[in-house]
Amino acid sequence: MTMRYGIGEWFGEPLQTMTVERRQHLARAALRETSPPPCPFQRGNPPCSKVGGVCSIQAGESRPVITCPRRFDVGDLLPLWLGEIVGFSDIYLAREVPFMRSPSTGRPAGRIDLVVSGDGNAASWFGLEVQAVYFSGKGMQADFELLAQNRDSEPPPPTELRRPDWRSSSAKRLMPQLQVKCPTMRRWGTKLAVAVDMPFFQAIGGPSTDPSHDLNEGDIVWLVPQMDEDYRLTTHHWEVLSLEDSSDKLLSAETVRRSEFEDALRVRLTRIPANEEG
Repeated sequence: MTMRYGIGEWFGEPLQTMTVERRQHLARAALRETSPPPCPFQRGNPPCSKVGGVCSIQAGESRPVITCPRRFDVGDLLPLWLGEIVGFSDIYLAREVPFMRSPSTGRPAGRIDLVVSGDGNAASWFGLEVQAVYFSGKGMQADFELLAQNRDSEPPPPTELRRPDWRSSSAKRLMPQLQVKCPTMRRWGTKLAVAVDMPFFQAIGGPSTDPSHDLNEGDIVWLVPQMDEDYRLTTHHWEVLSLEDSSDKLLSAETVRRSEFEDALRVRLTRIPANEEG
């Protein structure tokens, strides 16, 4: 049975714990009928900037899957964790630092999501890329419209089939970023950290059998926080991998059985009508 993923957290709040009135209020914001509420995860609590306001998606009792990168901002969890790992006594943070520029215009053409430094002079620093998950399937508009009208004590189930798109999030999105940025970081004598949540990390193979915590053994520090049952994001797992091993992990995919492939093939095959010459 295909799992239907619906809203896990919405504008920073778990959908399952909301009152009917709160659900309807947030549905109006998601439908852009009212202004979005503040984001509880970002410093200063600016208005939520994500269209629809969905922070994470969830299927039944499974762990939520983070779909908004701002969800990782809560409590400065990631930079504090990375600073502890690399041994910084003080931690300085910069966001969206230009890393590449267009040769024709000179304008920034690529940025590092976060840079964590041990001082204000950037004498020692690490880049930090944050990757949330895309989902495949129909968008959430129908869910928002239903939630705006529904008055049941429990929120209605998802209206459409959708699931996390691990491959688009990893091999198509994250891996090119690592392949561009890691070699330069290596030349500069520093490293790149990458943060994904545990469902994402499990989908690309999960923790290594014997994970390394030696910063000299690789190019990438993987930070893998996890959401607990109360939707609190906490530090969970970290390890150091080379760029090559990270690329292999992001490309990992199992070939389906022939019978499974041909079952799917039969559903999709359609006959091409013969050309009629007249």
